[in-house]
Amino acid sequence: MGSQVLATRREALLGAAALAAGAAGSAKTEPRFVMNDASRLNPTPTIRHWIVRENGDLRIALLRRELKDAAAAHRPVVVGAARHSMGAQSLARDGLALSFPDATIEPDTANSVYRTPAGVRWRDAIAQLDRIGYSPAVMQSNADFGVGATFSVNAHGWPVPYGPFGSTVRALRLMLASGDILECSRDKNADLFRLAMGGYGLVGIILDLDVAMVKNVHLQRTAVMVAPEEFGARFVKAVREQKTLMAYGRLSVERARFFHEAMMVTYAAAPKQPQPLPAVAYESSMTGVSRKIYRAQVGHEYGKKARWLAETVLDPRIASGLATRNSLMAEPVANLANTDMARTDILHEYFVPPDRFADFIAACRRIIPPAKAEFLNVTLRYVAPDSDAVLAFAPQERIAAVMSFSQTTNPEGETDMLLTTEKLIDAVAGLGGAFYLPYRLHARRDQVRACYANADAFAEAKRRHDPGLLFRHAMWDAYFA
Repeated sequence: MGSQVLATRREALLGAAALAAGAAGSAKTEPRFVMNDASRLNPTPTIRHWIVRENGDLRIALLRRELKDAAAAHRPVVVGAARHSMGAQSLARDGLALSFPDATIEPDTANSVYRTPAGVRWRDAIAQLDRIGYSPAVMQSNADFGVGATFSVNAHGWPVPYGPFGSTVRALRLMLASGDILECSRDKNADLFRLAMGGYGLVGIILDLDVAMVKNVHLQRTAVMVAPEEFGARFVKAVREQKTLMAYGRLSVERARFFHEAMMVTYAAAPKQPQPLPAVAYESSMTGVSRKIYRAQVGHEYGKKARWLAETVLDPRIASGLATRNSLMAEPVANLANTDMARTDILHEYFVPPDRFADFIAACRRIIPPAKAEFLNVTLRYVAPDSDAVLAFAPQERIAAVMSFSQTTNPEGETDMLLTTEKLIDAVAGLGGAFYLPYRLHARRDQVRACYANADAFAEAKRRHDPGLLFRHAMWDAYFA
């Protein structure tokens, strides 16, 4: 009897809602579906995911119509590509999600620049540049992601001595909430250019970008062991040597030797440059092997020790250390993929002043080992000063520590990760550094403002250009709304 009453009540409510919608002249309600990101912890009901296959003037006209309809319905709009970042900033609750399946770029070798639609994935850009002997000047470290998305999070890579990706973008076209399209660069509409760079899609829709490219080259690797406390000074010195073209570092993650050993890897042009250079391959026969070695660390200290020995002892002895610039940048996320549905990989990233790197090491040794999450990896990279982005995470020279944790997907795992993140952010902020915004939204608002001095100015400017808050998502709600 009770279930019949509930059913009748639900039918009545649905009927009333339908009548109200009809009276208001609304279109029929579409069923929601759920989107997520790489964390698998952000299931988000979405009205529609529009994969925009139309191009040219038709794309522009359709986008303008959708923005107008969304504004009238007070429906949020968000653009994404791989939706890999973990802070739900690529997801719009009860909103419109956009994706652009673009694939073709237009290189201009005379000016060392290529024009790319925002939706082009890095693997496609690399493949096309590789055929003409060029390479992206900077991109993020995996090739699955979209070029426009990389600009929106202002990701950095490991080519040196560059700053974040935005430093290599010459210009872009931006569609505002009004549907107007503006050309933006450091000389034209510079305020919008600086807001959109690392603006997490909150300013408008990036349509296409003009991006710097450099010559592809055959590289030779050099790996040396360094005391972790000395890594900051040694790394910056190596990066400043003109011969160094790419560089990164690693730290030992086995609990018994946590952050007590460091390896510094640099790449310079190889003495012999074969012509033509070997063609780039997005995936290789080693992809599956790499994934198995990486995943063996979860729950097994011997797995962490074995990976460290393979990376610091075995590989330097048996591998040639030769690779093209493009092949190093074309690594897929599949190398690290997790298939255990009870766990998920969570990224952190911290930007540390080089002269405070030893203090950062000490803080990590104190905070990370007691946590319940498994610590799998840290990659250290160089980031040159960023004087462009309003939300700059590296206003001065920084060493980036890109960290990977494996946590359980239950509430206990989430609580542990939140508390660990909060402690790490406090430690980094105390060193004059910053944390990267696009990962799990575990920071406090005071921590955001401690690490991003222009946070309030960014929010104010966003409201000025988008007074209806058409472009919004979970990060906006958590940190800026």
